[in-house]
Amino acid sequence: MGVVTDARTQLIDYISSEAVFHGDFTLTSGKKASYYIDLRKVSLDHRVAPLIGRVMVDLIADVPDVFAVGGLTMGADPIAAAVLHQGVALGEDYDAFVVRKEPKDHGRGKQVEGPDLAGRRVVVLEDTSTTGGSPLAAAKALEAVGAEIAAVAVVVDRSTGAREVIEAAGYPYYAAIGLDDLGLRP
Repeated sequence: MGVVTDARTQLIDYISSEAVFHGDFTLTSGKKASYYIDLRKVSLDHRVAPLIGRVMVDLIADVPDVFAVGGLTMGADPIAAAVLHQGVALGEDYDAFVVRKEPKDHGRGKQVEGPDLAGRRVVVLEDTSTTGGSPLAAAKALEAVGAEIAAVAVVVDRSTGAREVIEAAGYPYYAAIGLDDLGLRP
């Protein structure tokens, strides 16, 4: 457990120092905020992506029979890749998938890319969730291809209602890091 705790502490430090921006911002929800958490600043960083993978693999470790992880492009993509790679390193065999915002208008017209998920249990990932809209959009597309949503897991929960929306839709919700961990207020 010490390694995972250390990874989580390091991840919190990186997010606090490199992914939290202070100022006046408008969130996806239209609400105003005095800070913005841009996880792409760290999820695509070679130092931090492995930490994200380790922390998220630990977060979903108790979710049974997970076949694959992923979510709505683009926020979920680096998180899914990190979980895929760190999962292998930690003895897990999660595959990954990508959910497009809209079905392709060419080729096979797919909205969900990756392995066949029909009848498989998946975890929907998100970097930071404000309204819960992205994970719910991903879940809808995944259920359309026959996947079973085992859980929704986010790296940072902003305490802005996403948990309540996701749980109201019937999905277990997991968050690795909260605003308190980052010294922020909702």
